[in-house]
Amino acid sequence: MENLVSLRNAGKIYPMDRSSVAALSDVTLNIRRGEFMAVAGPSGSGKSTLLNLIGCLDRPTHGSICIENRDVTSLSAGRLAELRRRMIGFVFQAFNLIPVFTAFENVEYPLLLQGIPAVERRRRVWAALENVGLDERARHRPDLLSGGERQRVAIARAIVHRPAMVLADEATANLDSRNATQLIGLMRQLNRDLGVTFLFSTHDQRLLDGVDRVVWLTDGHISREDACHATVFTSRV
Repeated sequence: MENLVSLRNAGKIYPMDRSSVAALSDVTLNIRRGEFMAVAGPSGSGKSTLLNLIGCLDRPTHGSICIENRDVTSLSAGRLAELRRRMIGFVFQAFNLIPVFTAFENVEYPLLLQGIPAVERRRRVWAALENVGLDERARHRPDLLSGGERQRVAIARAIVHRPAMVLADEATANLDSRNATQLIGLMRQLNRDLGVTFLFSTHDQRLLDGVDRVVWLTDGHISREDACHATVFTSRV
């Protein structure tokens, strides 16, 4: 498979009051198109920083990041925002849904930002909600949905604009075992059916058991990589 993302000696240093902290140091990593993989490690190891760099939410202090063979390191803020809207979906531990919007409206929001016409928006939103098994809950606000349902709305929002890659930061951390298992199965099914690349940051063993490759971070460095024999999870929702 071809590389979708390539990092070369990428690092991130955050200034402190009288010193600095290296959150990532000289990370070199390839993510292949269509992968279902995780970045793991203890708190403070650099997992979220790595996802923020790959997701173009932050810039590396040094090194380079290429997406589809294009160096994005020096792109303007506007170009980076355009790239995110077009190519990347995000799923967060805290769901990050807009509380006054229905499930339908939360999923529709990225398409509004892209200026997609209303008829096409509706078609894509219904398809995304059907993909995650929530078409019958489309008119409910987040406060009327369970934690598992809210995370499925977040996944529908992440895939509705047909991204090449979804970045999920501790996506199963707030879910019980049943919902976490179903969610992992759902994301695996979307990976296989739609060809979407999934990259997770996690310390959840349930998720680590379901991916094909794990990159381990320790103190901002890649300490090892493991190829995995993924557990098969049900995607029933």
